Amino acid sequence: MVTANSRPRVEVADILRQHGAEFRRRHQLSIRQDVALRHIEDCRTKALGGHKDTCDPCGHVRISYNSCRDRHCPKCQSLKKAEWLHKRRARLLPVHYFHVVFTLPHKLRALALGNKRLMYNMLFRAAAQTLQAIARDGKHLGAQVGFTAILHTWGQDLRFHPHLHCVVTGGGLSEDRTHWVSARANFFLSVKVLGKIFRGKFLAALKDAYSDRKLTLGKSTEAYEDPKVWKRLLDELYRLKWVVYAKRPFGGPENVFRYLGRYTHRVAISNHRIVSLEAGKVSFHYRDYADGQKKKLLTLDALEFLRRFTLHILPPRFVRIRHYGLLASSNIKTKLAIARQLLDSRSQKHDALASEPQLELSKPWHERLFILTGEDVFACPVCKRGRLVRAPLDCRSMTWGAPNRLLTLDTS
Repeated sequence: MVTANSRPRVEVADILRQHGAEFRRRHQLSIRQDVALRHIEDCRTKALGGHKDTCDPCGHVRISYNSCRDRHCPKCQSLKKAEWLHKRRARLLPVHYFHVVFTLPHKLRALALGNKRLMYNMLFRAAAQTLQAIARDGKHLGAQVGFTAILHTWGQDLRFHPHLHCVVTGGGLSEDRTHWVSARANFFLSVKVLGKIFRGKFLAALKDAYSDRKLTLGKSTEAYEDPKVWKRLLDELYRLKWVVYAKRPFGGPENVFRYLGRYTHRVAISNHRIVSLEAGKVSFHYRDYADGQKKKLLTLDALEFLRRFTLHILPPRFVRIRHYGLLASSNIKTKLAIARQLLDSRSQKHDALASEPQLELSKPWHERLFILTGEDVFACPVCKRGRLVRAPLDCRSMTWGAPNRLLTLDTS
């Protein structure tokens, strides 16, 4: 059984330490990819420095090493996720929510790999325009909804699979801002209509990018330089049925909150899914959605595992969580406030949310962590009474064998 505090048997960092050098020799990495992999490899080791925590009453000593804080690192998301959720919690409305997923067709994945920033932005824009246009249409909902879109680029087997998870309010604010329009409890918008509109908006943006020569074409996409080949691709894409999937509604805002905690700061694979690293092979668990989400074991060559993992490193400073409609930053103090007032913001749940302690980002990381999770990292785990006193660790004066890994959370 895996618990939140259990130590994984194998980490992505272990695979990088054993096979990273060979992987870099065989594959040409971008600067961002190389930096991210080095961050993961060095995370919570002597390379980033560390601290010595000592309990005065009992003398217990704990050595801890600094985190890399890279958003692609499987070990560095806990505090970021807790802080992000704390901010979002106050913006939840007392309504049911829907989960809508927009997926790029397989035929576009090669183009997306060579044009990540451009294609990801087009995916966000097309999905957002689709949801807002159909929701505002009087034939469907006739209101402005609010939603958060989260980019995932992976499937369970680590293959490249760009898609957006959208968490959408089950209803919206009327155009004249006088009332809340509720969606049906078990139906939001037609996925067939969503798919057609999404396809049209994305392909219109793709044609513009091609005409403006914004697409980088090479290797498997070089043939698209020929306008005839490009037109054939577009014709195929227009004939395809684009998949927009609407999952069952979440229910109330607390269910949405728990869901967001699982999805927002997820990386391509968690360390807990990795089972073994033996003889140059990596085995990890995955869920086969084509077979009823059965849990299965997949074994890959270590270099292939690293290749797939690297596909999901985002462009520098790329924003992968975005808010639209009522949840857009420009609408928080206006339309969202009006919607909350209309929905009776003084309900018991929202009074409780409003009374939660405010998080000051200027506070030290361990104080923020305690406020958000109740975890006191400086409480002595041995005597349970003393406090750990932290002092810098001079890693240069120490001798090392295999790289040490941190057993407890350290985000300093």
